Amino acid sequence: MKPIVTIIMATYNRAHYIKETLVSIQNQTFEDWECIIIDDGGTDNTQEVITPIIEKDTRFQFVKRNDSYQKGLPGCRNYGLDLAKGDYVIFFDDDDIVHPQNLELCTNELLKNKYAFCRYDRTVFTGDFDYKFDYSKEYNSFTIGTKDVAALLKHKLPFNSCAVMWKRECFDKNRFVEHLMYAEEWELYSRILSSGVQGISIEKCLFFGRKHPNSNTGEFYNNNPIRKASNKEAILLVIQNLKEKGLLTNSLLHYFIQISLDYKEFDLFESILNTAKLSFVNRIKWKLFYVFLPLRLYLYRIKKKLVS
Repeated sequence: MKPIVTIIMATYNRAHYIKETLVSIQNQTFEDWECIIIDDGGTDNTQEVITPIIEKDTRFQFVKRNDSYQKGLPGCRNYGLDLAKGDYVIFFDDDDIVHPQNLELCTNELLKNKYAFCRYDRTVFTGDFDYKFDYSKEYNSFTIGTKDVAALLKHKLPFNSCAVMWKRECFDKNRFVEHLMYAEEWELYSRILSSGVQGISIEKCLFFGRKHPNSNTGEFYNNNPIRKASNKEAILLVIQNLKEKGLLTNSLLHYFIQISLDYKEFDLFESILNTAKLSFVNRIKWKLFYVFLPLRLYLYRIKKKLVS
């Protein structure tokens, strides 16, 4: 029978974590789901570790990434989208813990309302997880639409990859860019939100991300050059999309140009100007802004210290 929810999980050498993640999925109060686990060419004993679970619970599927999809998280997730049977899709990582009410509360919101997605809160943990869940079904919520694209892009309204349940049709014309190795969900989710869909955000923590240095995020903050180059490419794709949809504001240009100070080795500033297709006058204006930006930031930090 066709499940209501499809969980897509890419995995790569996570034998030491994945079993705990799968058990947290089995403990969901909502039971009408399938979970597609896509192996990205791992070399450890992940398959051996999860085989006892898969044999007993047929809602789990374990597949190897098809070679027509690029190696990496985006390619695996696109493969999962092509295999998905559910009306709703959610992406879980292979080293995290899912709140037991995650699927129940999200599907309740999407089934009773005409929203395209349901976002929720997420937190991180290190070491052993403390299994003390809040089972309350009372929470505040608010709607999200195109007006919130800037908040998403500036991380004022985080759209973590594992903190949103989507209607599957959101991905009919939108897929992960497979060569991106970082910020791929940030780029894709902003593209979906800018297309005019509307969703709901519930203020309850339903996902717990495991924090460790070998994660993509951990590698990025350790200045991994591959992750950093990917972030640069994602920024340019976002700017191109915003420009095409008439959503590229001066505020967002200011934000991205300030980020470009940390990407001088990638010449991100000039790439931003070219992608934004600015007029000659605006190019000069933003170049002057860029030249004096380090001094402005320095003076701002001094002023902030004096005030505090």
